[in-house]
Amino acid sequence: MTDYVLIHGAWHGSWCWSRVRGLLASEAHRVFTPTLTGIGERSHLLSRDVGLDTHIADVANLMIFEDLREIVLVGHSYGGVVARHVADRMPDRVRSLVYLDAFVPDNGKALFDYLPDSGRRYRELAVANGDGWKVPPPPARSFAVNAADAEWVDRQCTMHPLSTFEVPAQISGACDGVPAIGYILAAGFEGPFRQFFTQAGERRWWQAELACGHDVMLDMPKELTAQLLQHR
Repeated sequence: MTDYVLIHGAWHGSWCWSRVRGLLASEAHRVFTPTLTGIGERSHLLSRDVGLDTHIADVANLMIFEDLREIVLVGHSYGGVVARHVADRMPDRVRSLVYLDAFVPDNGKALFDYLPDSGRRYRELAVANGDGWKVPPPPARSFAVNAADAEWVDRQCTMHPLSTFEVPAQISGACDGVPAIGYILAAGFEGPFRQFFTQAGERRWWQAELACGHDVMLDMPKELTAQLLQHR
């Protein structure tokens, strides 16, 4: 049995992992899918005080209080930033680290540093529709979510705190010493993630591509689960 901790991306929540969670559980593994503070079913907790450190603590405390060790830690999209920090602070508890079409920030770099417009579009959305500090969810179609799920995803997504995209990463490098590290690219989505996939190859991490949109766990849950089972 393996313990999996799956971290969702911006605007999402535990709900997006339901298919993969069920598939992994059917193989007798334990699966934890924490919803980050202020998002999804925890959207009632969203405030200006919620930041990247809050989200790191969400996952770190889960691992401490559930006494999780030798885990497979998966971060999707923005969740890659959270996963990288958690693995950096608790590398002794992580056996395998998987970045799923995710941001992999270097020390001192913010998520916005990796976007072509340096985050201007999201800042403008926050000013126009989020009181200047929270970002409304983009439409599912902008992430190439499959047509059958797009309306559901639009209903499920919630506001996300802008500051989590702006704060520089504080990485010591311990996360890169995790025994197994890999990167899965959503090849059917033209986003900012291929740069990290290329870096993964340079760092000699294992790599995989799945021909789907950004929400891999919704578009190709069986294929994603197969990858996670193979690299546990």
